[in-house]
Amino acid sequence: TLQLSYPSSSIATASMMMNAGRAFSSSSAARRHAAKLFGGAAATALVWVSYQQPQPVLAASSRSSSAAGLKMTGEKRSFPTWSFDKHCETMELNTVADVSMSFGDDDSDADLIVIGLYGPPKKDEDEKEEKDDNDDEEVPAPILTGKAKELDSNGLITEILEENYKDFKHGGALGKTTPILRLPTKGGKTQRVILLGLGPSENTSDADNENDGEKEGVMAQIGAALAQQCEEHKKVQTCTLVLPALSAPLKWKDLSTEFYNNLYSDNRFRTKDKIVHKAKDLKSVKVVSEDAVAAADGDELVKGKHLARGVTLTKDIVNAPHNVLNSESLANVARQIAEESNGRITCTILNKDECEEHGMGAYLGVARGSETKPQFIHLTYKGAGEIKKKVGIVGKGLLFDTGGYNIKTQMMELMKFDCGGSAAVLGAARAVGELAPEGVEAHFIVAACENMINDRAMVPSDVLTASNGKTIEVINTDAEGRLTLADALVYADKEVGCDSIIELSTLTGACMISLGKSVCGVWTNNDDLATALKESSAVTGEKSWRMPMEKSYNKQLESKIADMTNLGSRYGGAITAALFLQNFVSPKKPFAHIDIAGTAWNDAAGSATGFGAKMVSEWIARQGK
Repeated sequence: TLQLSYPSSSIATASMMMNAGRAFSSSSAARRHAAKLFGGAAATALVWVSYQQPQPVLAASSRSSSAAGLKMTGEKRSFPTWSFDKHCETMELNTVADVSMSFGDDDSDADLIVIGLYGPPKKDEDEKEEKDDNDDEEVPAPILTGKAKELDSNGLITEILEENYKDFKHGGALGKTTPILRLPTKGGKTQRVILLGLGPSENTSDADNENDGEKEGVMAQIGAALAQQCEEHKKVQTCTLVLPALSAPLKWKDLSTEFYNNLYSDNRFRTKDKIVHKAKDLKSVKVVSEDAVAAADGDELVKGKHLARGVTLTKDIVNAPHNVLNSESLANVARQIAEESNGRITCTILNKDECEEHGMGAYLGVARGSETKPQFIHLTYKGAGEIKKKVGIVGKGLLFDTGGYNIKTQMMELMKFDCGGSAAVLGAARAVGELAPEGVEAHFIVAACENMINDRAMVPSDVLTASNGKTIEVINTDAEGRLTLADALVYADKEVGCDSIIELSTLTGACMISLGKSVCGVWTNNDDLATALKESSAVTGEKSWRMPMEKSYNKQLESKIADMTNLGSRYGGAITAALFLQNFVSPKKPFAHIDIAGTAWNDAAGSATGFGAKMVSEWIARQGK
């Protein structure tokens, strides 16, 4: 600051000058007049001061996470997530919707009744083509049973089924619903009723199916449709889902998981009328099955909610902006997972010095460009009973990716999603901690940092040494994720001694081009591991596809000055990324690289999908059986 001493008349004159406007204050006349009052040295100071208009200060609401967000205010208030000189150290997390879900046998008092209907058996292809050629196909009479038949005393349900046959197919269109019906009750009130399609009648079981794409995930789609109806119909506090008699038990856990997942809304950065509460009046959902099979599966609904908590965490991590999520705030999320696990999970965080002691030169080479110090996260879960398998789950933890000095020229605003692998791994850890599968020891590992630009960041042509001693020539700083994964894989293999390892990452755009936005790629040389992942993928509805490990492409990774480069040519980029990672796991150890670059983010929703947490949780649970 500059303190000046001058007569009161001069203060008045200066005040007039400052209020006269920027045009005068920046003029030579202003400087000359100031010089007469204060002397030449003060003139420049006065003109500078005259430019300083009061500026709004960034602050945040002191409300809870459901309504917390950024706003502009003239008050000088502390900013709870970050300040100019201090990064954020914690991250708020969303909670699963506070709605109870249970089995019951009475639907009389529900505000909304959703009745599931199976449609006619699926037609074979020849019959379908013949019918498609006939535009005048007659609408078959619906066959009603159970609750639907009971409520059809006045024929209203039959009538609405016939009117909506083209789209609803008498229940054959899975996840579709009819318009709402308002039916009179014995008490003189009306009851809202919706019919929900459960698919063709042969889809009554998720078990023993030959077509994973068609039959798996039936209950997940029903759960999603149920959540949508509870959201669309306002002021519904109680809802009952009525399902017909089943030929085999369905996966009630899937129903519960997707119901809660579809009520997810991230309000951490919204305020006032921008806040979204899905089905905000809903208090409880009762599942009424017209089959005694359901009674034995009551805890499956609870397990589904536990799994949904893991998916919610996965979404929260990916959705968080970089000024909130960094290596230190992610490490604190990991600590929170352990603290809330009832002692089932322990947490170890390696700091910079400890990572150096482990020789993690590849990871630390990337982390040099980060604002926050590197945090190497290691969560350990040990199930009850005899441990049959020790498994490692590694996730790419790039919390923001600018590309480094090979800076990205497009889509950088989406690069907060580059932590999708670590988000899936930590989400699975949270779910596993609550589901508590027996007979398995699971190690969740994330090397957290950002890929940024500063005077310390790596540059093309740098040579890094990984913790297994192999040297890597950095051809492109935007192929950084595999560098961090290299040391994480060595740690899981050599330090922890895992029997098998899977790794998840948003690693390559090439995988997105190959498989699109709905299917993740799996690279492994181990057929048993490939089969296990395929089964876990099918059961959870998170689609995957095994990709080739073309060994001849290793030639693309050859370096003239080091053991290898970090990038191959533009062709087969997803394959060469997988081949690169193989250098950091023992050759005979079962290892799979899973690229979720296309599946981690939903462009239409502008939000994370939570992909990977369910598949990983299922795979871990199966290792102890």
